[in-house]
Amino acid sequence: MKQKEEKIIASYNFSDIDRNILEEVLDIDVIFEQEIFNEWFNYKYEISDYELKFLTTLLNAKKNYLQYYNEIQLKSQFIIPILTLVNFFTTEFKGWYERNLTGIVNNYELKGNTDFMVATGKLKPVKPFFFIQEFKKHHTKSNPLEQLLAEMAVAMQINGKNILRGTYNFGQFWKFIILEKTNQNKYQYYESKTFDSSEIEQLKKIYINLKAVKHKYCK
Repeated sequence: MKQKEEKIIASYNFSDIDRNILEEVLDIDVIFEQEIFNEWFNYKYEISDYELKFLTTLLNAKKNYLQYYNEIQLKSQFIIPILTLVNFFTTEFKGWYERNLTGIVNNYELKGNTDFMVATGKLKPVKPFFFIQEFKKHHTKSNPLEQLLAEMAVAMQINGKNILRGTYNFGQFWKFIILEKTNQNKYQYYESKTFDSSEIEQLKKIYINLKAVKHKYCK
């Protein structure tokens, strides 16, 4: 006998996700601890002279403008050059901008375009591993954190993982996120300390954290 399809309770675009909707869909809780980031943030990577020169030159040219950039300027003038240097482009996975992601989580349909994700696929994304959300100067009506968590939950359904990593930024400030699925319908997440990309030492840490994603967690 053909199994009866589960009824969709509601459908939401990622851009509409706020805290109330997120908690309705995911049954999610925040965990206030930082130890879980130790492995990620202590990744041993030696920044080359070329990389340091690139990051320093980029920062010197842009740091006074980061707080004034709109979304497109922040993305094109600062974020994309950093991601290009990280080089999420391999035979196994690639970085994808503004690609559609759709999935069913706890009988809710979640969908929309992601700002940036790392996923398998040759001509289109298939299995997502990592997300960067929003590229917005400030928090707006819909918080980038909620959108990021919704996208990560959909990715979990697609790739069968129970833990996923991502990051979001508002202006010059970055936060890294770990989402865990603790049982069939319940989730919890951890939010890192804030990294200020207008400071070269913290920009280097952001860069190394992204390199750790590329070499450790995209599989």
